[in-house]
Amino acid sequence: MPTPGPASRRLLACGVVALLAVVLGALLLARADAGLTTRRATVAGVPLTEVRADGASGDRRPGVVIAHGFAGSARLMRPLADSVARRGGIAVLLDFAGHGASSSRLPGAGRDEERSRAALRHDLDVAVAWLRGRPGVDPDRIVLVGHSMGAGAVVRYAVAHPEIDRTVAISLPDGSDVPAGWPGKLTLVVGGLEFAGFRQAVDEASRDAAPGTRTRVVAPGVEHVSVLFAPRTHAAVRYALPNPAGGLPLSPLTRPGGAGLLLAGLALGFVPLVALLTHGAGTRRAGTVAGGPRTGRWLAATVPAAGLGAVLAALLPTARLPLAVGGYVAVFLLLTGVLLAAAARFAQSRRTQEAGGGVRSAVVAVVLLGYAVLAVALPLHLGLTSTVPVGARWWLLPLVTFCCLVFLLGAERLADGHSVRYAATGGIAVLVLAVAAVIGLAPGFVLLVVPLFAALVAWQAAWAAVLRRRAVPWWLAPSLGAVLLAWPTATTLPLA
Repeated sequence: MPTPGPASRRLLACGVVALLAVVLGALLLARADAGLTTRRATVAGVPLTEVRADGASGDRRPGVVIAHGFAGSARLMRPLADSVARRGGIAVLLDFAGHGASSSRLPGAGRDEERSRAALRHDLDVAVAWLRGRPGVDPDRIVLVGHSMGAGAVVRYAVAHPEIDRTVAISLPDGSDVPAGWPGKLTLVVGGLEFAGFRQAVDEASRDAAPGTRTRVVAPGVEHVSVLFAPRTHAAVRYALPNPAGGLPLSPLTRPGGAGLLLAGLALGFVPLVALLTHGAGTRRAGTVAGGPRTGRWLAATVPAAGLGAVLAALLPTARLPLAVGGYVAVFLLLTGVLLAAAARFAQSRRTQEAGGGVRSAVVAVVLLGYAVLAVALPLHLGLTSTVPVGARWWLLPLVTFCCLVFLLGAERLADGHSVRYAATGGIAVLVLAVAAVIGLAPGFVLLVVPLFAALVAWQAAWAAVLRRRAVPWWLAPSLGAVLLAWPTATTLPLA
């Protein structure tokens, strides 16, 4: 029997590490549910999720409604519900209109206007009324918890409903939602790394407050999303519970940690899977191209293409797509991809003929596309946020995928087989998106999701580099990358 070479040993080690990460991630996700009972219902079109400790009985317990922020979901807030249940409360999570499992649309395309506020108010009203009627809930001890957009919604709701016991506002975007002198009990939580505007909102919400009615909490070292998983945030929510009954240990990082391990394991498992599927088909050297544009010419084409794509996307009616924020991003990628492809043709970029045609390549493509969907959708859905398409998302998903595909095909043509240039093209697009948001061409919310978008771009570039060394069709890497970029965009950004 031949001795495995260094390459085989590396692939084996990669597969073992990937499998261990997947197993550990699954165990952590299972542990996150230990000792808790979950019940789901849809009431008046609002998806609701109740979380309570197993066997919770006896005296009535405080009830907590937990509201997510813009582009969030009930699943993103699940660790907070776990902490509430483990401290003796009964939590109810909701998906606002346009978000998560809700098939309804959110009026206003993300703008803070009365139509949007009315929709949020309606959904909160449904959740509060349902929670009050649940077995074991004390209707006189209702607490509201909200993040970002949800923080503003729960504060406004509490102002209009003085029977609410206490409100916890995490990353409140606008302090004017809290009237001066309002006597309600309010805990204000902000991340230490958040934009200055969120810290200013805390100062404004605390003005002229009666003694003992405001509690300010700063969670150090976290920004707008990671503040949800900070131990300081979970402790603030726990202390807001009126007379909690005992409790189990808090574990705010168990669920996102399990999702992270599962995500890393599936991403790494791509390497041995590709080697297995293409075994015997041969390899090719990355960057074997003829006549590709030089670095200076490539850069001179990429930056103007992305910049012009950002300007044209701002001029076109991208808001007509019922995908707030994602409509602009999708059209920007589509236009930039067309411009990159045109630049590649002008630069007379010529790709060498690549092996891998025929039935075998078709089978490889189908298997890897299915794996890409699994790798990006399953970990995110189990441990972070909702990624199952509902309502209009079923037809938006292929549309956004097409826009991402055009961009990545254009990047592939201009990079002409160079992995570094291909990855850098995605990085330039992310940078241009951030600049467009700063100067007002793109929706301002883009700034909050740029780190996540950058991570997806880096992920698909890494997979492309793996494929580029195998005898597969040149279009397969952009196709897989389009799935990785489009699935979270189409399923998590709000319907409007």
